[in-house]
Amino acid sequence: MPTNGTWSHKQGRTERKLVLNPRRNCVSDSLVEAEQEERNVEQKAEELIAQVLRPQNLQKALQQVVSNKGSAGIDGLKTTELEDYVRKHKSALLGTVGGNSYLPQSILGVEIPKGGGKVRLLGIPTVVDRLLQQAVSQVLMPKFEYEFHENSYGFRPYKSARTAVGKALSHIHEGYSHVVAIDLETFFDEVDHCLLLNLIYRKVKCPVTLRLIRKWLRAPIQIKGRLVKRRKGVPQGSPLSPLLSNILLNELDKELERRKLRFVRYADDFSIYCRLPSDAKLAGKAITKYLVNRLKLKVNKAKSGIVKPVKFTILGFTFASTYQKGVKGQYQLTVGEKAWAKLKEKLKAVTRKTLSKSLEERIVKINEIIRGWLTYFKGSSIAGKLRDIDGWLRNRLRYCIWTDWKKPERKRKNLLRLGVDADHAYAWSRTRKGGWRIAQSPILNTTITIKRLKQKGYIPMLEIYTKLNPSVYEPPYTRPVRTVV
Repeated sequence: MPTNGTWSHKQGRTERKLVLNPRRNCVSDSLVEAEQEERNVEQKAEELIAQVLRPQNLQKALQQVVSNKGSAGIDGLKTTELEDYVRKHKSALLGTVGGNSYLPQSILGVEIPKGGGKVRLLGIPTVVDRLLQQAVSQVLMPKFEYEFHENSYGFRPYKSARTAVGKALSHIHEGYSHVVAIDLETFFDEVDHCLLLNLIYRKVKCPVTLRLIRKWLRAPIQIKGRLVKRRKGVPQGSPLSPLLSNILLNELDKELERRKLRFVRYADDFSIYCRLPSDAKLAGKAITKYLVNRLKLKVNKAKSGIVKPVKFTILGFTFASTYQKGVKGQYQLTVGEKAWAKLKEKLKAVTRKTLSKSLEERIVKINEIIRGWLTYFKGSSIAGKLRDIDGWLRNRLRYCIWTDWKKPERKRKNLLRLGVDADHAYAWSRTRKGGWRIAQSPILNTTITIKRLKQKGYIPMLEIYTKLNPSVYEPPYTRPVRTVV
């Protein structure tokens, strides 16, 4: 029998008298509103893939991929050829993506040296996949950006590694000098796909976009000619991987915020700052448990622990006490040993005597390396160490010059041109000393001087450092108080 009305018999006929039920009408209204909201969600979801395939968005993505350059993927198509390819196949490409029939190609796995004899697996998608991933990233970024924590600095607008280091130094100066350093072991290879996709689904309801992301995550990787299935991990080298890593690790930021902990995170590199060793120990255990159980990530226990600032390295920087009278707990920025070793390794490669390059070409490349390195480590107290590196580098250049002269007679003539008297020029050109020993001896130190090297374009590192670091323009957290070598 109907519940929303009553039946009555009048003049032999059965009539239905409708009695309105306010509660039933409220339920009906709520159902209508729910259906309308669902239709709105579906409409917005359909609009999302349309935003991705919008000509302006694709053009911006194309320019970004081409400007990033990068290697070709498994199909051999280069970034310089991408624009022509898109012009010819644009309609077919948009049709397959919009029709949910697009299939990404396999990823090319390349091993790059990591330091210490280890290698890192870099996944290189094809340039077409990189174009589409960049287009998706540009649309998704604004949806997630406003939710990210202010202490997350990696791959975000108006944030950088230097601002992260500055924040870490400010925490230490405020008395939070017990640093919990937690190292995530092979983070990009351990990302759980189901967990990540569920986090994306909170903001992205478009089924086409979600399937695209899932296909990219599941695309096999070719390692040394062999295709390997992927059921977890995000390929490094993908334009989408920085955003995906931030989406996952934003859950870690929320947990740290919930526990009211001070922290700094740059991509998968993060550290926690506590006042007391006991607080640091409790925080380290709790966060390690959260990472393993909730985010399904691996923690490298050998590289994790509680350290003081002088033994802590963050993004290549380390900290040294100021040793200023009457001041405690104040530190200045210096450069970590690994960063110094990498710099010397790069300079060695350019100044290798067997390298078939002229002196001018070597100096141009050296200046590029030095300027980029010093710009990154701007504000750190490294003047004394730079002075030593400068002397070592000049000797490397002298060694290259001496090796290029080759024959004894050519050496004698060049020494005469440099102002050496005939007797010494003859004796030094016939010496049996090794090239590296000659480079450090008065034979070349007094002839191939700094002035003559500058005429060829050489700029000492200390000069570049001084120009980049005028003390009046340095922010307080990077201003050197005393040089520590």
